[in-house]
Order: sequence, then C-alpha cells, then structure tokens
Amino acid sequence: MESKKEEKKKIIEDLEEKISKQKLVVFFDFTGIKSKDLFELRRELKKSGNELKIAKKNLAQIAFKNSGFKIDFKKIKAQLALVFGFSDEVLPAKIVYKFSQKIPSLKILGGIFQKEIIGPEKILDLAKLPTREELLRNLLNSISAPISNFVTVLRSVPQSLVFVLSQIQLKVKK
Repeated sequence: MESKKEEKKKIIEDLEEKISKQKLVVFFDFTGIKSKDLFELRRELKKSGNELKIAKKNLAQIAFKNSGFKIDFKKIKAQLALVFGFSDEVLPAKIVYKFSQKIPSLKILGGIFQKEIIGPEKILDLAKLPTREELLRNLLNSISAPISNFVTVLRSVPQSLVFVLSQIQLKVKK
C-alpha cells in the first residue's frame, strides 16, 4: 500500500501534467453542490474533451507553483474544483457558466487563460463569446450570402421575362 506522501506526489504530478496541456483552467467553488450535479457537470465536460478535477488547495497550489503560476489558494475559503480545457479555449468556461446559472451555489473564482491568471469577470467574458464552431458558421454564412444573393438575382431575370411573356400571351388570347 502506498504511503500518503506517494499518493500526494502522484496527485501533484497529475495536476502538473494537466496544467501543461491546458488551454484554459477555470477555478470554482463547489461548496453546497450536490454530487449528482457535479457528476452531470463532469459528464458534460468530458463529452467536449475537458476535465473536472477536485483537489486539495495545498496540492493544487504546489502543482501550479511548480508549473510557474503564483496562485495563493490558501486565501480561498471554499472547496476548490478545477476545470481543464484541453481542446477549446471558450467551451469549458461556457459549460461552467451554464451550470452556474442552473446551480447558484457554484461560484466561479477565476482561472488561467493564455498562461495568465485571470479573475472571474474574464471567465464570464469568455463564456459569453461564441464558440469556434459558431464563429466558423457565421463566417461561412457571410461568405456564401453574396453568392446566394447573386444567384437569386440572376434567376429572377429569366423568371420576370417568362412572367411578362405569359401575361402578353394571355392578353393576345383575349
């Protein structure tokens, strides 16, 4: 059986590995949140390639310090959960923010974005940004709209001609 020291060392190494791969980290307080809600959040994050980790503050502080971030988790008087975003910079913040709307006891404390420590306001700003897919969809619509409108205009000229000719034919028959 492993000693407590070895167990803590493994937890710190795991956190350091996740910190090195992350594009975004969101810190939040999960005090008073039911375990079924945490499991639902974890499942939602996992679907999109992100991960929720619950860690003791002193272990998280050591892992972040070893990774080059000066964060004093001891000042936080709450239970700490960490969301690591590995594939998208915005989606983890969106998911956590959406859950904070459903579960008011979930309090966003801050995070790390582009190797900088940011406050909860910046996390909320990120959460309100459109996702990469939404931006690409909007770009595609913007690019295709002029072409689509041009095709509609080109199609309307022959249609108008056919309509005028049919009206002339109707008058000639009378």
